[in-house]
Amino acid sequence: MIVNPLTRLLDLISPRMCAICDERLSVSEEMMCAPCLMHLPRLHQSAAPTDNYMAQMFWGIIDMERAAAFMQHVPHSPSSDLIYNMKYCGRDDIAIFMGKTAAREMAADGFFEGIDLIVPVPLARKRERERGFNQSEMIAKGISEITGIRVETKAVKRTRFERSQTGLTRSDRQKNVEGMFVVRNAARLEGHHVLIVDDVITSGATITACAAAIAKAADVKISAMTLAMAGG
Repeated sequence: MIVNPLTRLLDLISPRMCAICDERLSVSEEMMCAPCLMHLPRLHQSAAPTDNYMAQMFWGIIDMERAAAFMQHVPHSPSSDLIYNMKYCGRDDIAIFMGKTAAREMAADGFFEGIDLIVPVPLARKRERERGFNQSEMIAKGISEITGIRVETKAVKRTRFERSQTGLTRSDRQKNVEGMFVVRNAARLEGHHVLIVDDVITSGATITACAAAIAKAADVKISAMTLAMAGG
């Protein structure tokens, strides 16, 4: 990697720190040091996108072309701290970086072939105001930068937000999100292979609800991708 003199100077004046270990980054590193990047708990699900733990969540529930999570969500681990900072500490730059990182590695497995539209799971307006951004949209932006696939944010709307999914049972999660999403512009989705993108999947209830709304548009195919997956 060729680093210009200005970059080196700026790095001396204002050193950048790793988003995980908080150690100083070298001028050739972005967001995360090489050891931390290497030790992310990857799942490699994109190598078998129709038959992995995430894909199996949707079997018999909704038609899904392929599904994969990039890494395991391990509570109280360095990688979970990364997601926490992304969601609750205003670090949209982490979300974009992780979207790019996941896309580079999953593209090597052909995961994005045939997909022509990315729909990030809409966030409740209250949550988006609190955080300043929709983390799923920022992840999708990173994916788009690598793959060139367009991000669509105007076709699907979140109609309500009842309560957080955290701490709910699988059946309660399903009930909590029933009818939560609607398609407000089906023409933007019709005839497309849509990739739904979310940050973390636990039971699959949120993605299932979003996919159920999208499936009402004509001639659509649906796939799903998340940055992390809890359990499994």
